[in-house]
Amino acid sequence: MRFQSRARGSTALVASIITLTLTLTPGAQTRIQPHSNSFKPEQDVELGQQAAEEVRQQYPLLNDEEIHSYVARLGDQLVANIPEDLRQPAFRYTFEVVNLKEINAFALPGGPMFLNRGMLDAARTDGEVAGVMAHELSHVVLRHGTAQATKGQKFQMGAIAGQVLGAIVGGRTGSVIAQGSQFGLGAYFLKFSREYEREADLMGAQIMARAGYDPRQMANMFQTIQKQGGSQGPEWLSDHPDPGNRYEAINREAEALHIPQSAAPPGRIEGVHARLSKLPPAISSEQAARQAQQRQREKQTGGVRRSTGAIEAPASEWRTYQPGNFLRISVPANWQQIGSGNTVTYAPEGGYVQTGDGHSAFTHGLEVGLTQGNGGSLQQSTEQLLQSFARTNPDLRRQEGYSRTTIGGRQGLTTTLSNVSEVTGESEAVNLSTVQLQDGSVLFMIGVAPQDQARVYLNTFGRVRQSLQFSSNGGR
Repeated sequence: MRFQSRARGSTALVASIITLTLTLTPGAQTRIQPHSNSFKPEQDVELGQQAAEEVRQQYPLLNDEEIHSYVARLGDQLVANIPEDLRQPAFRYTFEVVNLKEINAFALPGGPMFLNRGMLDAARTDGEVAGVMAHELSHVVLRHGTAQATKGQKFQMGAIAGQVLGAIVGGRTGSVIAQGSQFGLGAYFLKFSREYEREADLMGAQIMARAGYDPRQMANMFQTIQKQGGSQGPEWLSDHPDPGNRYEAINREAEALHIPQSAAPPGRIEGVHARLSKLPPAISSEQAARQAQQRQREKQTGGVRRSTGAIEAPASEWRTYQPGNFLRISVPANWQQIGSGNTVTYAPEGGYVQTGDGHSAFTHGLEVGLTQGNGGSLQQSTEQLLQSFARTNPDLRRQEGYSRTTIGGRQGLTTTLSNVSEVTGESEAVNLSTVQLQDGSVLFMIGVAPQDQARVYLNTFGRVRQSLQFSSNGGR
């Protein structure tokens, strides 16, 4: 199991108190203002630029000048119509196309935006493309990423940039199981609540109208995304939950907006489709994940899969740690705690490897972390977690269904999966357990061991689950 190592040190945050107002007036557009945010706009830019660079390394970009010009033109036009009171001079807006066939798009703090080629294929009009882009742009304009991070300060998040990378790279096309520590916290930053989604829908509609596009095209595109997603749903919807009556709410907002005549340039989506049809087919996220994993293996081992050598079996004596102010956990005495804060790894000597490229990996042991719940049941939150894992880990296979278990005196879930180790190239057993906390977040434990040692380690993981204790004054 491999994950992005955390940056050391801390970032000074300057608090700014901005209260949210979302006012509905009959016959007038909805007024939306940003939430409280303890980050400077310049910090949004810093986080977004770091994450964007990682995206460019992990994703296969579509380097086609004609398509890039089309997307950049739409993006620049939308940026030019951001409301004056929400403009941030420090933000650096860029627009790039990822050569993946899934329907997806995302924007990063401070301005970078990425659209999957599959999104362009699915769109029927320029307005539909502009609708998706306006929605993503609104998340940036309203600073939802760092506003959500501000709420997360109670979790002692630590290195924020790494968490953003985990949400986008680790959580999608990167290896989520391999970067499990980043996924849980990263998702807290960029998997937005229904409240944020509603704000992005309405602000996106307003920006579209100012730019000369009918906001109803945004509503139409969201319906197209839903229909083309099939029974599993497209990737975009997994990170952009319907805030409730999304189609109707956007159309109601459109009725209150003035759309300048002929403000938007003539349609060119047909030319985009014609151009895309002449290019080699896009690859899937699964293929991209395989390629990224292979590149990482080659970088780590020079193209040769290696063994980690003999690893000492779990000791019969146990040691207790307190990784946070709300949790106590006991593990075999020959396992060391690696990391601190809300996501930590416990592994024996030799089971935790520094790769020398800013990453780390563990082949024996477990990781404990937090992720934001999706507002539903624990099983729904766990299933969402597993679906994300499965989309980005082509070798990950579930071996059994959920079983109920007691974790820290609370009812939890556990399931066992199989995977292929990025370090050794051998089969490994992965055990995932989850429990919902009082504030709605979900604590997860990911245990990993070689498949031929699975029986011993699964028993050990079970004992660790039973050892968990939640303090009464930890706020959870």
